[in-house]
Amino acid sequence: MKIPPTAFTSVDWTKLPRERHVGETGYADWRVLMIGDIRVRLVEYSADYLADHWCERGHILLVLSGEMDTELRDGRRVRLSAGVSYHVSDDGDVAHRSSSKDGATLFIVD
Repeated sequence: MKIPPTAFTSVDWTKLPRERHVGETGYADWRVLMIGDIRVRLVEYSADYLADHWCERGHILLVLSGEMDTELRDGRRVRLSAGVSYHVSDDGDVAHRSSSKDGATLFIVD
């Protein structure tokens, strides 16, 4: 990832509009900031959220609150709680999808 030339920027995430993405069950609300080709997001999963797709994009993800599960297409599962992060590249074993039983708030860069 290469951050393009940009001025110092402070972001009040509460002022960015929510984009609702309906899952197989539940939903994810995204607040998005684009910096060149870099997408920075504050994401809130509802209770009983299950993504409606397998994602093949690389991410750096930090759980801010709650718990979530990440399932990899090969069958592995990882539970993440507040303060835990993962990173996955655009190549390799990237195919994954997220779920959350009780909801979670995430900070994601991709």
